[in-house]
This record gives sequence, C-alpha cells and structure tokens, in this order.
Amino acid sequence: MNRSVDVHQHLWSPALVEELRRRRRPPYLDGWVLHLDGEPPYPVDPADHDLAGRAAREDGLVLLSLSSPLGIESLVPDQSRRLLDAWHGFADDLPADYGLWAAPGLVEPDLDDLATVLKNDRVHGLQVPATALATPSALEALASVLATAEQADLPVLVHPGPADATTGHVELPGWWPALTSYVAQQSAAWHSWHVAGRSLLPKLRIAFVALAGLAPLHHERLAQRGGSFGAIDRHVYYETSSYGTQAIDAMSRVVGVDPLVNGSDRPYAEPIDPALEPGLGEALSRAIFVANPHHLLTGGDR
Repeated sequence: MNRSVDVHQHLWSPALVEELRRRRRPPYLDGWVLHLDGEPPYPVDPADHDLAGRAAREDGLVLLSLSSPLGIESLVPDQSRRLLDAWHGFADDLPADYGLWAAPGLVEPDLDDLATVLKNDRVHGLQVPATALATPSALEALASVLATAEQADLPVLVHPGPADATTGHVELPGWWPALTSYVAQQSAAWHSWHVAGRSLLPKLRIAFVALAGLAPLHHERLAQRGGSFGAIDRHVYYETSSYGTQAIDAMSRVVGVDPLVNGSDRPYAEPIDPALEPGLGEALSRAIFVANPHHLLTGGDR
C-alpha cells in the first residue's frame, strides 16, 4: 500500500439520515438539526454528508466511522437494528477509495451477524465507543465483541461515545464535549486496555482516536501512583485527529513513531496537510500517512 490513508472520517448515508429522521427521541434528526441527550441541538451542514462532494476533496483511502456520540450502539436491539443496517449497507454504495468501520450493537450483541458484516471487502475493521471500555471490567464484558474482529484479523478503532449529560448546558461553548468528555473517555478506555486488554485479546490490533486523549503522556504520573507503563505494545495505535505537530511529537517521544496513524475526523476537523506542517518532515509523514495505517489495517510489514 503506497497511498495515504485517513482512518477516521464521518459521512452519513441517505439511508442512515432517513432512519434518524424517523425517530422521535435522541438520537434523531429534525430536518438537519441533530438532537442528542448529552449535547445541545446541532445544526448539520448537508454538504458534510454529500458523498460526491466529499470524494472530490480526497486523495487516498478514506475510512468512514459511525458517529459513536450518537449512542446508536447502546440502543436496545429493536431500536438499533435499522440504524446499524443502514450504516452497514452503506459499504456497498461507496466509491473505490472509501471503506468503513463496522459498528456493533452492544445490547445483546449478535456476534454471528457482526462476523458476517466484517467479511464485506469494504469493511476494514470494527469501531467501538470508548464508553464501552470505561473500566477494565467493562472491557472484559466487551471482549467477545472485540474478539470477533480479532478472529477476522481486522483492527478495532476506539472512538468517543456519547457526551456526559452535564455537557448539554446551553451556556457551554460548542467545543466543550470534544475537550472534556471525549478526551476523558479516550483516556479511560486506554487505561482499561493497558490494565486488561492484551491478556484478553493477545492478537488484536487496536487504535485509539485523538491520541487516546494523550493518556500515554501521563506515564510518569502513572508510575508515581502505583502503576507501570511497561513495554510498548506494537499493536496499539494512536490516531491523530485534531492534534498537530506538538502533540504528535510529544507522543512519539513516549510510544515511538510506528504506532501513530493519520486520521482527520472530517467534517468536524480538517486533515493535516504534511506540506504545511514543518515539524513533520518527509519520513515521519510517510510513516503516519502510509506505512503505519497499512500495518494497522493489515498487520503487514511497515
């Protein structure tokens, strides 16, 4: 694989939009206004979910994520099924340079159905909300779902889930969940994996969105409080969305360059342009944009 990869973008299919509009309680769309339990109403730009317009802006492989803050994965099966079917059906309508992450139903998960979804050539792995990995015991409860991806030799992407209900206050700025609840969720999920993940799932490749909330940078505090950072796990990856050269450099000093993978979170953030980021350089850019994502997705050599 010599082309660049963006492992984390969002784009809703027409079928998913229609299913969200059918609903009358969160998560739902009223026209193009999104309603969630933990956040204020959010006006969605329809252009953000225009596949043809988005595809014209891309260069390389783009992987699409279900928006886990919607909380679809945690709905009871009779509510989640139509939404998840709409999401997974999108795989067959994507152009050649797009793929997607599958999403599981977390209430009474149907592992056989999930295994079938993961066999689709346009599905490159499984995404789970960080809220489902909030503690080591929660991770243990989720292990059978994660093992479905491990058995398929596909990676898992850990993405922020629904924001805390307290973040829905109208007086808070719009960026509040992304800088508080989402970061905390990613950090908790990483620490849960650090404690229990590898013993449960010895071969799983797993990536944490948003540099895992910068959790590895707290390794000194971890040691001071009785924990141990240990050896670098070569199958744990850190996606870069919403961070730039300073955070990427700091992470590389702790975990190295090999685990860092490019993701943008478009349309909620813009991709890094390596040509405009003087701190990256050609070798680091190739690692983050090409070699490391290839290893995450396939397990092949960097």
